[in-house]
Amino acid sequence: MPTSRRDFLRKSLCAALGGASVYSALGGLRLISAAAAQRPYVFGDYKALVCVFLFGGNDSFNTLAPVSGTERTDYVASRGGIAVPAGELHALTPAAGGGPANYGLHPAMSELAALFNAGKAAVVANVGGLLYPVTQAEYQAGTVPVPPQLFSHSDQSVQWQTSRPDDASANGWGGRVADLLQSSNSGQVPMSVSLGGNNPFQRGAVVQPYAMGTQGVERLSYSDDGPDAWFLEGDNAAGAAAWDALIEPGTQAHLLERAYAGSVRRSIDNYRIIADALGEPPTWTTPFPADNELAAQLQMVARLIGARSALGMHRQVFYVSVGGYDTHAAQLNDHPYLLGQLSQALHAFHAATVQLGVEGGVTTFTASDFGRSLGVNADGTDHGWGGHHFVLGGEVRGQRFYGTLPSLAPNGNPDDTGFGQIIPTTAVDQYSATLARWFGIDAGGITDIFPNLGRFSGADLGFMS
Repeated sequence: MPTSRRDFLRKSLCAALGGASVYSALGGLRLISAAAAQRPYVFGDYKALVCVFLFGGNDSFNTLAPVSGTERTDYVASRGGIAVPAGELHALTPAAGGGPANYGLHPAMSELAALFNAGKAAVVANVGGLLYPVTQAEYQAGTVPVPPQLFSHSDQSVQWQTSRPDDASANGWGGRVADLLQSSNSGQVPMSVSLGGNNPFQRGAVVQPYAMGTQGVERLSYSDDGPDAWFLEGDNAAGAAAWDALIEPGTQAHLLERAYAGSVRRSIDNYRIIADALGEPPTWTTPFPADNELAAQLQMVARLIGARSALGMHRQVFYVSVGGYDTHAAQLNDHPYLLGQLSQALHAFHAATVQLGVEGGVTTFTASDFGRSLGVNADGTDHGWGGHHFVLGGEVRGQRFYGTLPSLAPNGNPDDTGFGQIIPTTAVDQYSATLARWFGIDAGGITDIFPNLGRFSGADLGFMS
């Protein structure tokens, strides 16, 4: 389909400005759908979605492993020397009818196991990017389309975050959610905030994420409240005046100049608002683990949630990320650290939401490039496809498994592509749409955001209250 001039301008400007929002600089060029304009959202409560992206492709089959039964026998046969000993796994005790009772979490994940057993977390099994449901026979025969560039880090991480394997230039599903809900907030600051850097997940047509660091907002050095504010009043007043003139409204003749100046002005306004809102000390006493990159990001997310009233927020979308999950080798050495970091950070963050009184309004979920191969690669694993994920929060229907756990058999496995990768049985669309529906998106909005959802049975996986 040809790219329209409007889409070309939007994508070019967003790329040029590093993802900064440009819609106000383009006057009437507001690229929100007509459906969204006719369907304003108003909320009296507060909800936040927190995406935890594990870059590299987490090995789900050592994260969640069987402790007994034929599943254990198959697991050990497939995993060989990297199989986690059954006695070291933290047993999961599902609620009645909530799934198998013979699985446990990795030894480094005691905190997450406790959250699961307390009903605060759930497992969503064998999730992956899909265009259509596909069986082993269909995959091997090539009779059903599958996402392009399977097993590629760069492609699959983007497809996970956009939920659009059929559109390489699609905005993120978190960004599409924000585009629909942005009018529900009374504050000026964007509802999407990233602690994990620039990302496709939060990229929208109207709402672009505000990126910040774990220590707070980063100020422009030329701003009068920046770290080098002396520059304005000291040795180079002429330089300061030139900077002010560059971003003064109405003084730019070129479209790109106006967009850039508007983006800078909004950035300055936003970081002043956020800095003021974060001026008060946190209202929780939960300790976050030190020397834990993910915990530091989630701690700042908790601080921002604590400032939600000052920021005028009813809905927020957060993104945090951590790397290192591409465990081709030395998995028994590296994976425990990664999973321990994840488990401890999630546990501390959940405890903070409880103390903030928003446990029921905050849902945290994991995502990753892909799962890993069931078979081993010496002392590691290769790129896979389907993988297991965690959802936690006060309104998660926890202590349950959702989706279908795949066979772990080393030979004749009906869920295997034939090359060691497990074919997903739950689509990213289903996983994401279940979260978006809880967040407040109505049926029409779900169709707008996930146009391929109707290809799969079960548009709502049921893991949210």
